[in-house]
Amino acid sequence: MERVTHHARATAYRVADPGGDGPTVCFVHGSGGTKDVWTAQARASGRFRTVALDLSGHGDSEDVDTAAGTETLAAYADDAVAVAAETDATVLCGSSLGGAVALRVALDRDHALDGLVLAGTGATLGVAPELLDALSTDFDRAIDYLHDPDRLFHDAPPEYVERSRIAMRECGREVTERDFWTCHAFDVRERLGEIAVPSLAVVGEHDALTPPASHEYLADRIGDCEYAAIDDAAHLAMFERPAAFNAALSAFLRRVHSSP
Repeated sequence: MERVTHHARATAYRVADPGGDGPTVCFVHGSGGTKDVWTAQARASGRFRTVALDLSGHGDSEDVDTAAGTETLAAYADDAVAVAAETDATVLCGSSLGGAVALRVALDRDHALDGLVLAGTGATLGVAPELLDALSTDFDRAIDYLHDPDRLFHDAPPEYVERSRIAMRECGREVTERDFWTCHAFDVRERLGEIAVPSLAVVGEHDALTPPASHEYLADRIGDCEYAAIDDAAHLAMFERPAAFNAALSAFLRRVHSSP
């Protein structure tokens, strides 16, 4: 594990380098998560160097004192840019909240990108009132809600589900609630036409949190955006069905890398 210091805080990240000649991909996790959700992508990276970071307040990264919403999203975008710049990453791959971070970087930061992967996310990320209430009053109920069928997982092994529950508890209620309120405030529907890099919108076919229609919307409104659905998966497709997710990702990265 490595760290980069920026904006008076340290952001942790992990690098996997297979020694290939492809682009470096920076992976950004979602609400209440950590870099560990991307373990299967690091193991199967092939010719692509991978970097997975912990957003502020998650995993091994120092926290920020920011209000939920645009202020927190800006801080998270700073995390991603700092790690991407430190590691020469030119492709951002964000899941859920991480997709909002990636979109914010593509729209409002000057870090040069060759590609954008938007996984289990959307141009807007409204959160169900039931979940927002549970996050403020009963964290265990919120965790249960997220782990109901076809939310985070479709048909994952019980040990995957338990690992996810433990990770969310370790992240804690305060940071996880901040994450989801930040998602709830996010909306870039009117700006998708500004994105000028090749993109991939990839979703688990059973994802009830950010359904396929959200990704079809991205593919329709971003100038150069492919759409891919992962069979037998829900929101955390990269974790639940890593082989299929990695195949879609690798095909996209090969196209990005071979483009003039």
